[in-house]
Amino acid sequence: MKKTLVAMSGGVDSSVASLLIKEAGYKSAGITMKLYDNEDIGIKKSNTCCSLDDIEDARAVCNKLGIPYYVFNFRDSFNEKVISRFIKAYENGSTPNPCIDCNRFIKFDRLMQRMKELEMDYVVTGHYARIEYDEKRERFILKKAVDDTKDQSYVLYSLTQEQLAHTLFPLGNMTKSEVRKIAEKNGFINAHKHDSQDICFVPDGKYAEFIENYTGKKYEKGNFVDKNGNILGEHQGIIRYTIGQRKGLGLSLPAPMYVCEKNLEENKVVLGSNDELFSNELYADELNLITCDEITEPMRIKAKVRYNQKEQNATVTQISKDKIHIVFDEPQRAICKGQAVVMYDGDIVVGGGTITE
Repeated sequence: MKKTLVAMSGGVDSSVASLLIKEAGYKSAGITMKLYDNEDIGIKKSNTCCSLDDIEDARAVCNKLGIPYYVFNFRDSFNEKVISRFIKAYENGSTPNPCIDCNRFIKFDRLMQRMKELEMDYVVTGHYARIEYDEKRERFILKKAVDDTKDQSYVLYSLTQEQLAHTLFPLGNMTKSEVRKIAEKNGFINAHKHDSQDICFVPDGKYAEFIENYTGKKYEKGNFVDKNGNILGEHQGIIRYTIGQRKGLGLSLPAPMYVCEKNLEENKVVLGSNDELFSNELYADELNLITCDEITEPMRIKAKVRYNQKEQNATVTQISKDKIHIVFDEPQRAICKGQAVVMYDGDIVVGGGTITE
């Protein structure tokens, strides 16, 4: 009998995934990853992902299913690979995606290591995506979920062939409403629990305040300028702004202006019109390809530069082992350094990388 380690956040998705895996005949154990203490991130309430409430919800589901339940402490790894990278990205003028780093370095790296140490066969999660083996390519492929409104393939593009071979996504062919009905039918305590929306370690969404509290630093004020260098006002620290931002600038301007650029050397935030936010190309590194080992010639794809964006027609060229150049058919708004660009061929994930310019 194949053995699985089910990653359980305390939410309804991972709980139903655990049920489905058990019903499919696998021997399983549920685990919750302890990623931080609330004191680590400067909050007192237990209302974040992997909080004490979540642990108790996950434990209750495992007790109901009659499977073992464990809590693994990955605090040091999470601090180094997710929180520290998140802070460094903002300090370097980028806009990070810590959920992708958590998947890359924690769920499908540290957790998979633990799976092997325990001599188990698969890691199971409640992600909405599908894994299949493609006989023609002789590779595992990652596909979008059947429920397009819940598809999470964007944040999973970094999965390697080894990881895909040892991962199961039981919810990939289901809709969210079907998942909640199963949880209801089985009397799960979290059947109607709300999905977490924010970054788990910044539950109030105040990224700059979190960074200042966590690091003990104060980031210097500087000037808002236009494209010609004219001073428009004073900003409150460069980490407080993201490309495309209009609200919260604290300026009274004759026409709407948006953050178009962050000049770290001169500590300036450059503002411009909405039209100035559009670009039709980008470069990305930290490349991970799923459908092939390398892209040997310009390839037509669809790509998205943020989680909720619809894929856009483009051409990708691989320019080195770790770097790609993508040119879109139509200019895209507010492409941000630090975000992921993910490439698709229909519903198949070709691969992706981190936008550098």
